[in-house]
Amino acid sequence: MMEVKVVENIYLLVLVTLLSVLQNAFFALKVEKECKIHNTHTSAFERVSCASRNCMDAYATFLAVMWCAGLCLSQAPAAFAGLIYVVVRHKYFVGYMGQSCQSTPGFLFGKRILFFLLLMSMVGIFNYLLVCVCDNNYTGYLETITKAASALLLIP
Repeated sequence: MMEVKVVENIYLLVLVTLLSVLQNAFFALKVEKECKIHNTHTSAFERVSCASRNCMDAYATFLAVMWCAGLCLSQAPAAFAGLIYVVVRHKYFVGYMGQSCQSTPGFLFGKRILFFLLLMSMVGIFNYLLVCVCDNNYTGYLETITKAASALLLIP
């Protein structure tokens, strides 16, 4: 019975993680396709390659803060923010393929989502410490606030 409870607490995070892995495969295929179509020294290849590298550089941070936020505080808002991050990262990638200035909104929005997930993680850890030290559990309140705040991520 314990295994089912654990899976119930992480399945949304798992789905977003798998979706982001598929997105990474898409990015890799775009780089490979651009390499086959054009010479590796063209500006189009450089833009696609750079966009892919930039996405991969932030990928580990994204996974870490999404999982920490989901496990320490609440799965649903963390998975929602992760899903929005995947969409924004795709927007960044497509924008970078055009011109690098078109990728700026996606980049800035992605940073905002990562900050939100980091904040969720810190609040979850703080709540855990309150439970350990003061025997006060504010998880219900914090989850409600986090769910309401995650909707604010949709505001550009």
